[in-house]
Amino acid sequence: MAVLELLAGSYEQITFGYRVETGEKEWTAKPDFTHHAHTASISAIAASERFIVTGSKDETIQLYDMKKRTEHGVLLHHDGSISCLEFYGSSHLLSGGEDGLLCVWSKKKWECLKSFKAHKGHVTSLSVHPSGKLALSVGTDKTLRTWNLITGRSAFIKNIKQNAHIVRWSPDGDKYVVVLNDTVNVYDLETASVSGTITNPKRISSVKFLNNSILAIVGDDEHVRLCDVAKMKWECEFKAHETRVKAVDSVMMDDYCMVVTASNDGFIKMWKLHIKEEMECPTLLGEVNTEARLTCLTVWKPSSVPQISEKAEKSEATSSAELLQELSRAKRVRIMAEEVVLEDESKPKKKKKDVKK
Repeated sequence: MAVLELLAGSYEQITFGYRVETGEKEWTAKPDFTHHAHTASISAIAASERFIVTGSKDETIQLYDMKKRTEHGVLLHHDGSISCLEFYGSSHLLSGGEDGLLCVWSKKKWECLKSFKAHKGHVTSLSVHPSGKLALSVGTDKTLRTWNLITGRSAFIKNIKQNAHIVRWSPDGDKYVVVLNDTVNVYDLETASVSGTITNPKRISSVKFLNNSILAIVGDDEHVRLCDVAKMKWECEFKAHETRVKAVDSVMMDDYCMVVTASNDGFIKMWKLHIKEEMECPTLLGEVNTEARLTCLTVWKPSSVPQISEKAEKSEATSSAELLQELSRAKRVRIMAEEVVLEDESKPKKKKKDVKK
């Protein structure tokens, strides 16, 4: 099995997998598989220890088994494009779509445990806290919502001035960022208020925390920009592609960070970055041309997939203050299937078939 693999979705409906072979000076990405299961462009991708999931404008979530290297089925529940996917722990998958729903899927039988109306408009992005206890979502109703994943209820709602399209927790879970067009607002978990604002020259398409303070930002130009969100300071920027950069991901290696970028120019590129006080721009490790218009990207490395503690804890927290107290007591918690009690406050809808193999 490969040390790591580059996975990307495209407008051409294809998911690409490239096995990375590492060398002392240069890395090569060799084609491993292509998965053409969608009938419309791919809009989201996520990877767990064993499975890859892709979401599309065709309203389906496709499964791919990395162990068997075969298709594993399709998840059907959303009525509209799939906008975001995220695994948490080894047991669950969260999905959001333009129907305003957030769905919680069990990886054991790949069934939709519950779905609930998260936003009045589209769900544009979601992010699960490192503890697994709560999640954030943003949508086209100009709200930022916090969800208690133990009780399955909305913990609190924050109105924002614009429609946000990205939300991300930091690795330590003490802060999160909300992206609105070309602006990144950095929020403090403790105060739930904006601690700083970053403005990118162009509209932002993807962000990634490289560590708890360094945020990689890409958008509608050829550059990658690195910002220290603790100091609110730009660290460096470099030209990565010939056209706009659509997605960025990263994985920590022995003593450096590997940053991976994907662009409309069809290239996936790997960059070697040493994160230190006086940061220098990264060097190119290797690249591969998919000859497709790429839309999303993730790096699959089994040892890098975060695992949540096996012991579950009951939670009755209903406010931001109570959630903070619980998070301070237990940083890593696994959400057990029987504890996910998600209530749909919208009118009942006809349920689609969940899994088809």
